[in-house]
Amino acid sequence: MKLGTFITICVVFSGGAIADELTVDMMDLGTGQSTGTVTIASSEYGTVFTPNLKGLPAGAHGFHIHANGSCESSEKEGKTVLGGAAGGHYDPENTGKHGFPWTHDNHLGDLPALYVNADGMAQQPVLAPRVALDDVKGRALMIHAGGDNHSDHPAKLGGGGARIVCGVIK
Repeated sequence: MKLGTFITICVVFSGGAIADELTVDMMDLGTGQSTGTVTIASSEYGTVFTPNLKGLPAGAHGFHIHANGSCESSEKEGKTVLGGAAGGHYDPENTGKHGFPWTHDNHLGDLPALYVNADGMAQQPVLAPRVALDDVKGRALMIHAGGDNHSDHPAKLGGGGARIVCGVIK
């Protein structure tokens, strides 16, 4: 094999890999400080969200793709909502229903729970089997204060709580 052929193959391969992976800078909505990144990559089983985050409260957290590509605050009923400009969970089929990441009659933006260890770090990947990279571009990735039961009962949207960390997927 000639050296020129090898270089061409390497360039084509690395070019393809870049298109199959996105990195999102995540920000604490209360302080504006960076909490790290989440890498989003395609796999044969769906889309993998791999966090490299620090400084978060320990435990399970609601983790969702939101409809709008903004992490700005908004006003609702006279109160400031941190990350409110991100809108609701991404729901292109207008199901109006919160559910599991693998079911088809709910928000496409419903992801598996994000787990944060006792040291405040999240590094465990989660798999979203119905989501493709094209679905997430231009949207917000949100972490909520509490866990998520993937249901609208007993509380709407899984009972996840306030929006605490956000990043725009570019």
